[in-house]
Amino acid sequence: MYFWAMLKVVHINTYDGNGGAGRACLRLNLALNEVIEVDSKLVVFYKFGQNPAVKTFTGSLFKRGKAAAAIIAERLLAKRYLKPVKIPFSFTWFGISIIKNPHVLAADILHLHWVNHSFLNPKHLAELAKLNKPIVWTFHDSNAFTGGCHVRYTCNHFENQCGNCPVLVDANPNDISHKIWQQKQQAYQRLNFRVVAPSSWMKSSVLRSSLMKGKEINIIPNTLETDIFKPQKQHEARAKLDLPLDKFIFLTGFMPSKKDSHKGAAYLLESLELLAAKNSIDRNQIELVIFGNRNTEDVPVFPFKTTFLGTIKDDEKLAAAYAAADAFLIPSLEDNLPYTVMESLACGTPVVAFTTGGIPDMVQHLHNGFLADYRSSESFCAGMEWIKNYPLKEALRQHARETVMQNFSEKVIAQKHLELYQSLLTHE
Repeated sequence: MYFWAMLKVVHINTYDGNGGAGRACLRLNLALNEVIEVDSKLVVFYKFGQNPAVKTFTGSLFKRGKAAAAIIAERLLAKRYLKPVKIPFSFTWFGISIIKNPHVLAADILHLHWVNHSFLNPKHLAELAKLNKPIVWTFHDSNAFTGGCHVRYTCNHFENQCGNCPVLVDANPNDISHKIWQQKQQAYQRLNFRVVAPSSWMKSSVLRSSLMKGKEINIIPNTLETDIFKPQKQHEARAKLDLPLDKFIFLTGFMPSKKDSHKGAAYLLESLELLAAKNSIDRNQIELVIFGNRNTEDVPVFPFKTTFLGTIKDDEKLAAAYAAADAFLIPSLEDNLPYTVMESLACGTPVVAFTTGGIPDMVQHLHNGFLADYRSSESFCAGMEWIKNYPLKEALRQHARETVMQNFSEKVIAQKHLELYQSLLTHE
C-alpha cells in the first residue's frame, strides 16, 4: 500500500504556463501539492518563466539552445507543407528522450499534457513503456489522436487513418498526416496510458478516433485558482481599471482578425452589429472591453465604444476585468475547455458562447449564461440581449460562481486526479 502523502507525480509539458495546456498543468500541479499534499512536480521541455518549482529537461545553455532551434526549425519547415490556413498542425521530425531524467525515474505516476513542438514525438513516447510506470495523458486538444492537426472542425479523417489532409498542400492518401498517424499507431501499441479528457466533448472525440481504440478514458476537468478568480464588487473592479460605472460592459478576449476562423472573430463582429442595429438598444449605454491585444492597429471596427486593456499578465488584474464586466463573450468555434470561460464564471460573470466543444460542460443555458446556436450570429446576438435585459442579474452571477466551486475547484479536481492515480497503482 502507498502512503499517499508521498505519492510522486511528474507532470510533463512542452512549456510552463504558455497557452491553455501550460496553465492547466501548472494549476493542477499546485492544487495537488497544496490541497492533497502529493509530491507533484512539473517538468517542461522549454522553460520561459523563473518559477523555481518548475523543472526543465533542457537546463543547460546548450540543451536550451538546441530545443529552441528544433522548435524554430519545425515552424520554418512546416511552411513548405501547410496551406496558409489558421489551423495548428504539428510534425514529428524532432524529439528528445526523457527516460533517463531523474525526476522521471523517481516518479510513481507520469502525467503527460501537451508534448508537441519538437518535444515528445511518437518514437520518444513509445520509449516511456520501458519504464513500466502508470501513465496518464490529458488531451488538451486533438493532436494526440490525429495525423497532426490540433483543431479538427468538421474533418473526420481521424476516424480512419488520416491522409488526404485538408491542411496540407500535397494532400493524398499517403501524405504526411497518414504517415504521422502510422507512427502514432505503432507507438500507442507499445505504450499503455490512461486518457484524461477535460470535457465531455473531448471524450466523445477520443471515442471516435481510430488511434484510441481500447484506451480507457476518464473525464476530469481542469482547475484554476478560485482564491484569485473570485467575485468582487463590480464598481470597485471597474475603478481599478478606469472603466465607466454606468454602462453595461461586454468583455471579450482579443482575436487577431475577423478572418481568424478558430476564434470566431467574424461572428462576434456580426453579432455586435446586429445588436447595435436593434431599436431597443442604446449604443451609448454599452461598452465593449477587450483584453489580450498587443496593439490597436490590427483590430476590427466595432459598433460600440471599445476599450482595449492590452495583454494582461497579472491574474489579479485579469480577475478584476472579469468582475468588472456584466457578461463575457466567447465566439470560439472549437474549444476543449477554454480557461476564459472558467475564469469568468469563477468571478461571477455570466458567459455568452456558441454550443461547441467543452463549453456546455461549464455554461448552463439560461442559468449562468447563454449557449447560442453554433455559428449563428443571430443567436449569439440574442444571448447578449438576453443577459442585458435579464432582471435577476445577481442570481446569474451567483450561479456562475457556484458552477465553478462545485465542479472545477482545486479540491474537487485534485481529489479526482488522486483517485485516478490510486486506481492505476492499485491495478499495476
